[in-house]
Amino acid sequence: MTNSKSFLLTLCLSRVLLTFFFWMAGVFGVFNFGVIVQEMATAGLPWPVLFAVATILCQLCGSALIIFNCAGYGWIGSVMLIVFTLLTIPVGHPFWTFSEPERTQEFHIALEHITVIGGLIMSALLSGHKR
Repeated sequence: MTNSKSFLLTLCLSRVLLTFFFWMAGVFGVFNFGVIVQEMATAGLPWPVLFAVATILCQLCGSALIIFNCAGYGWIGSVMLIVFTLLTIPVGHPFWTFSEPERTQEFHIALEHITVIGGLIMSALLSGHKR
């Protein structure tokens, strides 16, 4: 395999792995819609059905844009998932509102989200990369 083919294969695999959590959660949501609606209601969001649909669409469409990077528009999917992931911290994991030990657990989840955002930023930068 040439260097260019290896690079493209590795890049494609990295896109699938980077978005794995998002597209798996989206597929889960399609088949377990009531569970996602309940999560939205538990988080205190108004119109939980609307937020559940928006969440699933964001996860699936953002992932697909990153994975397939059609016409170099993978960066749009990256931005979608960055915004989504950032919003999940204050909405789903507001660690500052918990007492210990939950505070530390939620804080670690927030840190993991920040790490994923770093990967998504790299994905956005590489979406226009030509080799």
